[in-house]
Parts: sequence; C-alpha cells; structure tokens
Amino acid sequence: MLQSTQYKALLAQVDLSDQDSILSYAKHLEGMTFREVLDLDIKPADYNPKTYNSAKFKGGMGNLIEERYFGYKSNSDRHPDFAEAGIELKATCFDIRKKDHEPSAGERLVLTMIPFDKPIEDDLAESHLWEKCATILLVYYQRDRSIDKYDQQIKYVSLFTPPAEDLKVIRDDYDTIVSYIKAGRAHELSEGLTTYLGACTKGANLEHMWADQFYPCIEIDGSISHPKAKKRAFSFKRQYMDYILHHYLMDEHDDSDSIGFAEYSSSQPLTFEETIERRISLHIGKTDRQIAAEFGVPYAGKKAQWITLAYRMLGVGSNRVKEFVKAGISARAIRVEESGQIEQNMSLDTFEFTEIAAEPCWEESELRQYLEETRFFFVVFKKTDGEYHLAGCKFWNMPIAELDSNARKCWQETHDAICDGLIISRDGNRFRNNLPGEAENPTMHVRPKASRRAYRLEDGTSIGDLKDASLLPDGRYMTRQCFWINRGYVIQQISDLL
Repeated sequence: MLQSTQYKALLAQVDLSDQDSILSYAKHLEGMTFREVLDLDIKPADYNPKTYNSAKFKGGMGNLIEERYFGYKSNSDRHPDFAEAGIELKATCFDIRKKDHEPSAGERLVLTMIPFDKPIEDDLAESHLWEKCATILLVYYQRDRSIDKYDQQIKYVSLFTPPAEDLKVIRDDYDTIVSYIKAGRAHELSEGLTTYLGACTKGANLEHMWADQFYPCIEIDGSISHPKAKKRAFSFKRQYMDYILHHYLMDEHDDSDSIGFAEYSSSQPLTFEETIERRISLHIGKTDRQIAAEFGVPYAGKKAQWITLAYRMLGVGSNRVKEFVKAGISARAIRVEESGQIEQNMSLDTFEFTEIAAEPCWEESELRQYLEETRFFFVVFKKTDGEYHLAGCKFWNMPIAELDSNARKCWQETHDAICDGLIISRDGNRFRNNLPGEAENPTMHVRPKASRRAYRLEDGTSIGDLKDASLLPDGRYMTRQCFWINRGYVIQQISDLL
C-alpha cells in the first residue's frame, strides 16, 4: 500500500473532468479498508469531522470516500458528484451467503429521490435520474456485520454505465413509474411493478415517510383526490445489482440464455413485458403435448415439464434466462383443473424460525421485502376434455394493499406464535401447531414444503432426521416451514386468462 503522501500526490494529479483519470485513482481503493482510507488524512478544506460508521449517518461509506479519499465536501447538489466528468459516486455492499459462501449484493442501489411535489420528466434521457446513473463510479465493499464498518474491505471499483440491452428495459421501467406518478397513483407504486429500475421506499421513520402528490388522482366515480404516498427513490433493484457484481465487476461467465428483443427494433417497438407476452400468445390454445412436440421436449407429465415449455416458447434453450436472472423474476407454470381450481398452493422459500423471531417488525421482514420486490411470471395451462391447453401468461406482483393487509397478518401471526412459544400438539402420528393455516387467511398461510417430518420435542423426544427441521427459539425443533400463497388467491389473479 502506498503512503499517505503518495496518495495526496496522486490526488493532486487527478483530472476531475476526465473519467479515466478519476477511475485510475479510484482503483487504488481496491483491497483497502475504510479505516485505511481515513488514515490517509485526506480532507476537504472546510472539513467537519463525521462518524461515517454510525447507523444514524445515512451518507455512510459513500460520503467517506468523497471527503476522505477524493477530498471534496459531500453535498446534496442535484448534479453528479464529478459534474465535469458526468460521474456519480456510489458505494454499496455485498454479503457472503451462508448456504454457498458466494458473494451476493447486499442491497438495492439508491440513485435519487422521486419528486412527488412537482412535475416529473417524461423522457428518461432528459431526467435528473439519468444524470445520476448514466455513469457510476461503483465501489463495492464486503459487508461483515461482526466487525466495525471502518474495518470492512473495498473489493471492487469500476465505472458502470447500463449497457444498451439493459437500458431498453430500464427505460420501460422508468415509463411505468412515471405513468403511476402522473396518474396520481404514486401510493400504489411498488418495486415488484418493474424489472431492473425500482421505486423503493425512503424515509427516516413512519412519521416522515409520507408526501403529498403533485398530480391528482381521478377516482372511479370521477372525483379528484390527492392521497399521500410513501416517499420513494429511483433505485437499481437488488437482483440487478447482484448481476452487476458478478458479471460486470467480477467478470464471471454468464451461461444463461438471453431472450433477445428483436421486436424492439420494429416500427412499433414493444416493451419488455409486451415482448414476452407476445411470444407466449403465439401458442395459446395448443395443448401441452403439442407444444412439447413442437420444441422437441419429451413429455413426461412431471411438474417441471410445464415451466420448461414456458422457456422454450420464449425462445431459449435452457431454464435459465438472463433477463429474468437480472430482474429476479420468478417464473411459475400454473395448471388449472377442469373444476376451475388449482391443485397446489404456490410455495415461497423455507424460513428459519429464529430469523423470523428476530425480525423487529413487518416493514423490516424478509417476507415483505421479497413480496414487494419480486415479479412473478405466470404461464397458465387450463385443462379441458382431459388435456392441458395454454391459456396465456401475465406478469404479476402482489399489490401494496394486499401486501400490507393479509400478507402482513400472516407474517405477524407467524412471528407472534414463534416468539410466544409455538404450540405443538401430538395425536399419535399426527402433529399440529398454531401457525396460520390456509383457512385462516385469504391470501397466505404457513406449512411445510417437504414431505418428511422432523421434531425434537420439549422432553427430548426426536422424530425423523433433524436436518429436515428448524430450530425454535426455545430449543425445540420442528419440521422446516414455508410461506405459501393460497391457491384460491392465485386463481383470482389469473381469472382474466381463463
């Protein structure tokens, strides 16, 4: 590592109007901890000491790099941090996943606040947002919650500009968000509405996170209202930041298939959603056997087969689609029986009891974050005369109103039952508990995902293999559980396709 005087000499030579000059100096950050940056003793001329590692200091590590490495005072100027070069500096973190020890983006990348109190630009290219994301000096550091923030290490530094293939989707996302705002429906925004660019909530606390809307909302009866909306910011979604980390900064090979968007270049270019929906619609009415034969897919009648057919209709040769990976889109094949019902509920990921118990509130829960951020892609087959026919497809995300009512109720009852000491009763070989069931909530419930049961009871009795169980806060073990979206609720969401 260079000495402090050498860094100051390098900084003096940086041309702040030249992107390459800025990046060349910034690359020296790789391998340094934030404490080592502080030790360089670089400061703005009118520097005021700050505790950058405090949870109350929202500027955090980005401000530290601005002031203590580049030597300029951080501010709230609407222009990019390096205005002459058109570069915005952003520091963000990645975590090491416990399950596979691989790096994973730790958070979304907040770009700039969404103005609710004044007109918003129609065109992304002319917007304040584009000023902030056209070229980003991206500083990725490894987050380790067991050590002080100052001791966390910077791993990757690079300039990032959304590539053309991503920019097409980002532009669609911007148009979607703007359409909600201009319709006075900013209160209905959620991250699940869009693909790469999100509208994330911002606000120090519940009291200050609400804002008046500039644009009026016209209600169904024709009346005009101005409902308050949660303050939100434009952001690159966490799943997109994970892709940037792995494939643009770490240079990992991407073996996923790209859908490609030839339709974008047509005289009337389609949006991302329209492109996907159009490709599926070409096969509506065909049976699953016909589609399988068309694409050379062996017909096995197994669950995984229907999602494979969906991907083949999209024009890809695998079940891993680059655009879906970037967006964290969850593709689901849904089979509707002749009775008009779905045989199975829709499962989400399994959870750990101790992690649910440790979540302080619904707003900070992993379930809420997942449901607000995630877009689902439903491909629907309807059984008629003994055969499944393709009925259509749609993108769907859980509406905010549903998210903060029934989904919240399911999480709250689960959280409270675990924290209060889960009630487990046994009747011979049958076990029951007081987690919320399907009949108790119209939207969601909790039950196991695996068929193998496993328990360690209060008296020490063990049933099954504990690798299939999860630890309860009181030391008992119970079969690992999962949140499920009710099949009746799913049917309601796809009724327009049936």
